[in-house]
Amino acid sequence: MKVGVFTALFAKQPFEEALDFICECGLEAVEIGTGNYPGSPHCDVDALLASAAKRKQFLGAIEKRGLILSGLSCHGNPLHPDKKMASSHHEIHRKTVDLAPKLGVEVVINFSGCPGDSERAKYPNWATCAWPPDYQEILKWQWEEKVIPYWKEEARYAKRHAVKLAFEMHPGFVVYNTETMLKLRKACGENIGANFDPSHLFWQGIDPVQAIRCLGDAIFHFHAKDTRLEPANVALNGVLDVKPYTDEFNRSWVFRTVGYGHGESVWRDIISALRLVNYDYVLSIEHEDSLMSVNEGFKKAVELLKNLVISEPRPKVWWA
Repeated sequence: MKVGVFTALFAKQPFEEALDFICECGLEAVEIGTGNYPGSPHCDVDALLASAAKRKQFLGAIEKRGLILSGLSCHGNPLHPDKKMASSHHEIHRKTVDLAPKLGVEVVINFSGCPGDSERAKYPNWATCAWPPDYQEILKWQWEEKVIPYWKEEARYAKRHAVKLAFEMHPGFVVYNTETMLKLRKACGENIGANFDPSHLFWQGIDPVQAIRCLGDAIFHFHAKDTRLEPANVALNGVLDVKPYTDEFNRSWVFRTVGYGHGESVWRDIISALRLVNYDYVLSIEHEDSLMSVNEGFKKAVELLKNLVISEPRPKVWWA
């Protein structure tokens, strides 16, 4: 496995300056955003699509520092009921899939999206309970009329480009847990899988180790990010929390850098579970810790992961 980083952390820095810092910290891979929610400060998609020379220069900046490009990320909502937003997010997604093979990248990372509750909707509708029966009707309409038809076509398009689509299981979108990830994969094809981010699973009560064991080879990419649950607030209000992320004292949970939500033993178990299912790619650090600066949180994550990562091939045991 390699330790890398999602360069959205360093959006305010020039591309090569960010790469120098990443390299100095001893990392081996970068994941780069191409637009939609994270933006694309380090990647001009249109320019790279149009020019082989610019693609060579872009890759050269990465490779001359001994780094690899682990994935292109276009986290968005192409199923948004706002047609203008949906069209924009779809366009970025398609361009990212077009660009990926030209850069030698196999993985495009996205969200599954979330439609509204009908053709008349203005905003996404994330249905998460079975009753009243309206929610069952919404879910049926969303999956049958929007989710599956859209991603079936996009899976076919990605397959023609030799690209795998890695969805982050994220609340607020139709794929948010192990079950919904596998549901979409079964309906739309095996080049759909997960960008596995345990931070979004921890607060839902999902055990990342069990989810990893269940998903197996459907894990295409991994985000290293943690979550801290505050027992006193969870005891009062449960884990569903709509307070701003900046209200850390009162929230039931907050995102933390790796090791500050769950200890080293939990992260050791996660990395070992990835090893068990033969995931041998990148642990891409994502930083959304509001209690630490970007550089401090990033460096602490690097230190912990570099100490835990298993980098050598699995051995052939003499007793087998």
